[in-house]
Amino acid sequence: MGLDNVAVRWPRTGPAYEPVAPAEFKDFAELAEQPGIEPSTAALAGHIAKTGTVPASAYTDLVDLLLGLDGVLYATDATAEEQDPVIDPDGCAWIAGGLERFVEGHRPHGDVVTFESVGAVLRAALSGGRLAEQQLRWLDSRLNAMRDASGQGPAWNFPRSELAVLARFYRRCADQGFAVLASY
Repeated sequence: MGLDNVAVRWPRTGPAYEPVAPAEFKDFAELAEQPGIEPSTAALAGHIAKTGTVPASAYTDLVDLLLGLDGVLYATDATAEEQDPVIDPDGCAWIAGGLERFVEGHRPHGDVVTFESVGAVLRAALSGGRLAEQQLRWLDSRLNAMRDASGQGPAWNFPRSELAVLARFYRRCADQGFAVLASY
């Protein structure tokens, strides 16, 4: 079983978080039914519309790389008072913003997101920064750590539209004041 990110009511008022009704995401079904939409994009949008959850396992390494932390979608920074791994609405906004900037930054690289194109987008984003040299060394180190013994990185093959739907889920949670519970 993998990791799911479940939209829940924030803050928790009882012993457990209350899941958000899938009706809050019903417009995602319209995305899933658009003509010419990539099958994986339609599948993700349809799943969100039906369940109010994201099957996050496929995105964990990518999101961690894009945001520069480990365990982002696992909500590993739960405080002592919070026994559940939860991403609060501000955290959802941060995840959504990072994904939205990446999706837009990937536009010149085409509609298919691969390990190589992710590296190119991140290099372009970091190269103009104040600490560009240091950040580029960090990026190269991170990318090299993701390669296998033969030098191949993860076999990512995401349509940009799929990552846009992923970003939209977290943006919806942020805008509506929902949290996201990491469920295994």
